[in-house]
Amino acid sequence: MRILDNVQDLIYNISMAFDPTNLLREHGLQVTAQRLAILRAVSAQPHATADVIAEGVRDDIGAISRQAVYDTLGMLVEKGIIRRIQPAGSPARYEDRVGDNHHHLICRVCGKTVDVACAVGKTPCLTAATDASFHIDEAEVIFWGTCPECLEKQPEHQH
Repeated sequence: MRILDNVQDLIYNISMAFDPTNLLREHGLQVTAQRLAILRAVSAQPHATADVIAEGVRDDIGAISRQAVYDTLGMLVEKGIIRRIQPAGSPARYEDRVGDNHHHLICRVCGKTVDVACAVGKTPCLTAATDASFHIDEAEVIFWGTCPECLEKQPEHQH
């Protein structure tokens, strides 16, 4: 299992080294300053919301409409360039780690989100009790808990 985690991390790191310009072209997309800025913002802050990404893009290239950010994020998700996750009770979040079917751990207190390697082997990681004649190609699991920083702030953990 440890070797698989290391291989997945290596694949992720190699994929991050690819030029976003080439990534857009490989997916048949026109390269624009807005698309590049959005990709940079998603890469800089994995698990960020569209509003946080929009702020990062504005800091990078100046004005961009909220709708342009949402439209571009949707298109990038559709093309498989980025991944959208929607934890219960939270706005959608975006990341550029795609293709490895990893899962997420989210702090109930502060919302911190971290990647968690797949629970068991290859896609789809988990076996459904029944597939209802579906061809299952992905499993999405979100683990909820309290991060170490928030645990330290809780009164019963104070010394």
